[in-house]
Amino acid sequence: MLAPILAIAFSTAIILILGRGDPKRRRTARLPGEGQSVRTRRLLAALACVPGFYCILTGDPAAFFIWLGGCGVAGWFVALGFGQARQDVA
Repeated sequence: MLAPILAIAFSTAIILILGRGDPKRRRTARLPGEGQSVRTRRLLAALACVPGFYCILTGDPAAFFIWLGGCGVAGWFVALGFGQARQDVA
């Protein structure tokens, strides 16, 4: 049960990094800097998927589905958090 939790934590950290450097979010929030390049964002997205591939390769479908659901929920919370931060600035 520890593997999916660690996998979700790792992927959530990468999702947070992706959210912080998103160029469109930075433009609409009028933040300085250009954000991450397309290559960097693609690399981070692939890196966020690595724990899911690990769960698949170890033959643990339950861990994969727990990771998949956890990443979906984490992504929504990250989006909500950045949206709330933008509303506080405006």
